[in-house]
Amino acid sequence: MQACAADEPFAAALAGIDWSRPWFQPFAVQGAALAAAVQGGADLRALLDAQADALDLRNARGLPLRFIAQQALPDGSAYEAHIHATGEVPTRDSLHDFFNALIWLHFPRTKRLLNEVQAEVIAREGVQTTRGGVRDAATLFDENAVLFVTTDAGLADALKGFAWQRLFVENRPAWGESCAVVPFGHALLEKLVQPYKAVTAHAWVLPLAPGAVADATLDGVLTESLKTAVHAGALRGGRSFAPLPVMGVPGWCDANAAPDFYADTTVFRPGRRRDLAAG
Repeated sequence: MQACAADEPFAAALAGIDWSRPWFQPFAVQGAALAAAVQGGADLRALLDAQADALDLRNARGLPLRFIAQQALPDGSAYEAHIHATGEVPTRDSLHDFFNALIWLHFPRTKRLLNEVQAEVIAREGVQTTRGGVRDAATLFDENAVLFVTTDAGLADALKGFAWQRLFVENRPAWGESCAVVPFGHALLEKLVQPYKAVTAHAWVLPLAPGAVADATLDGVLTESLKTAVHAGALRGGRSFAPLPVMGVPGWCDANAAPDFYADTTVFRPGRRRDLAAG
């Protein structure tokens, strides 16, 4: 792999990632190694191709996954449609695309399904000014989702019902034991390089024991959960998710140890209980 001068702003941005933060932990080993290699002069796309080869990553059509320069995307080609047609993922030297690639490496089955869903809608309806319900939901998931992993229906109801005190204060000991969160959205991870209190994710409730979070089955369980929602017509826009202000997650922010942290209604907003498709 030929070394070259690393893009200075991109290298500096990678150096600014604190891999010890709890939200980066699922990706820290691979992410830190990739970041260090790029800072040392290696080409990001070449590194990713080597990883994709080692994992035998493929798109929904069975084509090998490859990471290409953004400018190699043909004019007029829709990003998701191109990935589905060729297996090529246009990738810029940016934190946004770096985290997108990390998610491909860690959740290949789920990313493959999301890409397939998007490509099918594009093939059927074309690229429109507004995405429509299915594509909108798939995009929100891809960009900003967090997995709320629990088999405790009461905790899931607290999330869906905006019961922040019950979720974060009264049930604080349950975190890590009865529920956990795992970031998925690459735009969310980009925001969390420089976190702020109001960062809010689109939470997808996954009925899985928190002890299985580190297991390779997480990607498979998530894929099946999304397939079920797609086939049931339940993946429709933002109402498919529950909002989750992620700085409220115990252990993710020192300040949230104080119960009045959650009294800020500009972040922890009240809302009506509603039926959500996730699960």
